[in-house]
Amino acid sequence: MVQITRRGLLITAAAGTGLTVAWALWPRRYDNPPALVGQEAVFGAYLRIAANGTVIVSNPHCEMGQGVGTVLAQIVAEELGADWRTIALEPAPPAPVFANTALASEWAPLLLPPAPALTPDANDILIRRWAAMRDFVVTAGDTEITAYEPGYRAAAATARSLLCQAAADRWGTTVEETDTRDGFVVWGNEKVRFADLAAEAVDYPVPDPAPLRPTLPGNIRVEPIGDAPPFARLDLPGKVDGSATFAGDVRLPDMVYAAIRQGPVDSIALVSVDRKPADGVTGLIDIVTGGDWVAAAATSWWAADKAVNLLRPRFRHGASRRSGDQVAELLDQAIAQGTGYRLMARGDTDTSFASSKGIAAVYAIAAAPHGTIETGAVTARFADNRLELWVASQAPAAARRRAAQALDIAIANVQIYPMPAGGSFDRRLDDDLVAPAAILARDLRRPVQLTRSRQEEAVRDPVRTPASARLAAVIDAQANIAALSVKIACPPTARESAQRLFNDSHGLTAIADTAGEADLMAVEGAMVPYDIANLAIDHYPVRIDIPTGRWRGNGASYGVFVTESFVDELAAQARREPLSYRVQMLGQNIRLANCLTRVAGLAEWDGGLDKSGQGVACCSWNGAHIAVIASASRGSGGGGSGSAGDGGRGGFRVERLSAVVDAGRIINQDIALQQIEGGMIFGLAMAMGCATGWSDGYPDVRTLRALSLPQLADIPEIRVDFIESQEPPAGLGEIGVPAVAPAIANALASATGLRFRQLPLLSGGL
Repeated sequence: MVQITRRGLLITAAAGTGLTVAWALWPRRYDNPPALVGQEAVFGAYLRIAANGTVIVSNPHCEMGQGVGTVLAQIVAEELGADWRTIALEPAPPAPVFANTALASEWAPLLLPPAPALTPDANDILIRRWAAMRDFVVTAGDTEITAYEPGYRAAAATARSLLCQAAADRWGTTVEETDTRDGFVVWGNEKVRFADLAAEAVDYPVPDPAPLRPTLPGNIRVEPIGDAPPFARLDLPGKVDGSATFAGDVRLPDMVYAAIRQGPVDSIALVSVDRKPADGVTGLIDIVTGGDWVAAAATSWWAADKAVNLLRPRFRHGASRRSGDQVAELLDQAIAQGTGYRLMARGDTDTSFASSKGIAAVYAIAAAPHGTIETGAVTARFADNRLELWVASQAPAAARRRAAQALDIAIANVQIYPMPAGGSFDRRLDDDLVAPAAILARDLRRPVQLTRSRQEEAVRDPVRTPASARLAAVIDAQANIAALSVKIACPPTARESAQRLFNDSHGLTAIADTAGEADLMAVEGAMVPYDIANLAIDHYPVRIDIPTGRWRGNGASYGVFVTESFVDELAAQARREPLSYRVQMLGQNIRLANCLTRVAGLAEWDGGLDKSGQGVACCSWNGAHIAVIASASRGSGGGGSGSAGDGGRGGFRVERLSAVVDAGRIINQDIALQQIEGGMIFGLAMAMGCATGWSDGYPDVRTLRALSLPQLADIPEIRVDFIESQEPPAGLGEIGVPAVAPAIANALASATGLRFRQLPLLSGGL
């Protein structure tokens, strides 16, 4: 009988053919990773060294501008002792070895059958096996570094050990006396390049465990190379000079271009099209229809889009076409009349509220589109019963499966070429273009690039859920919060998304399959960091018949807004200084308390006095902690939509945003700063007007211009400081978002005396 050992399962450190041997020990129904060929020494799935000395790092994650590939490559470079100038990054197709077990454990309640003994632990054998069997290579939840740093370090440490063994035998010394530095193995005054050792090094025995360096990645001080930072982003030069290739930039021989119409979100079938008006479009090649879509193929995308606009498609609808007012009414009614589920509880709020008169407030959250810079695009080529796809996908295995089902071919006959995304904010979890692209490539017998128009992207966008929230608190004799109740009404978005992603449900089917289900992720952002004795958080699931999905910040993007705004209201009512009011409630959350005290100095906090125009908010999310102070003022004009830099024309003006972040050990300072600043601007947009309603089933907002996104001139001064820490690194892509909108709302309450209880802040007028 074969004994499955820890080394047999944790194969990221395996070298050469050991990669395939290790996977052969696991009971499975999936393929091995693609073979790697050429003049390269293979040190496991994460790392190869080419004959010219280039260190090739595999990146299984969707690069969405977050810089994850650079950070993973830096982990390898520091542990291996490589020269940063020799590091190359290569997108990796989905394979079991890259399974994201950390994210799978977080999503386990959404994905696996109920099991009392199953705990959401990334090391649980059932989680690991399920993630590997499903090629669970998903980029989401800020898990890329937390989940993968150990594997990349182990791969690099193993390669370093093998290189040192080979060098030590050449020099007749012991491996302990050698080390690596700047792409060389060194011993005293002797040194030899990685390239000259790699081919023979892979034949040496693999150490178990991998001999990791005592210094963690991010703690090694490296001098800059010229004007560049020590670990400059690997994708930056191509993005600056325009040579970076995105999904819409792929060009294949004999390729045609296609545009698509799929109707409003409740469309379940295409009824008819009128082809005659489109026949006169120059360059039109063909019209292809699917079950619930129609596409035009032409010699240019502009011709295809013009043709598809002339087709006048008619769709059959499966539900009432909701308006924005109807959605708001459903949400408002849910808490008063619907069924709620208590998902988080501490103490006894029922008794606390029964014996005391509480303070209550109601908040309204509008739906938020993703507003990606790049619209959906897929390039497909079908020949000899095999399909190739060029696509930016956060869940490439799911995209591969959908394409195979659309053509009724084996999944093994579908090859994914991962492409970067021009921003995603979790929009590329829903790969609903791969099936139409595959069908087009098959039926036209030519490579096809299918691209959505901006308007079609808006129509098909699974938005960040709208929500209604009712908060109530009981205050004790010292004006502290004795009890807090948070009730949130919204669709079970995480469950709905999981249905689309893993069970191939779409649109109304996914909504119907999850209607009325409790969703922990819908309310987890409302889990306040404060030591409140009696706390209850309830979810009231609402069916709105409009697809919703994950969004940057997810549940924290609205959960933190309602809780931090309400805490500020309670502090004002108690005549307490809002920053110290928060600090004294934090209990053992020392890391967040440090963020609050530090940001006071960074922002020149004046105590949040009336008319000061300063507001504070904080949160802990995904292992990271942030405190934000906003300095804002009301514009001198009347009403209208807000602008961060409207120069007094009306609305409000945000003059400065200051933040202190504790995200554990920071690996790449520049990328960390970029992520926090980008997240804060995202939060600013959420406060200003990044929202939509619906009319007759169609979103009211269908262009980027209509989203009131901040322009460069609107961006206030942003100050960011990181707290040095040796805690495990946390994700940075989402923590910058949640606290910004409540900080601005609290600043406006200080400046104007008006309390804004809705997002966007001015959606209810001034």
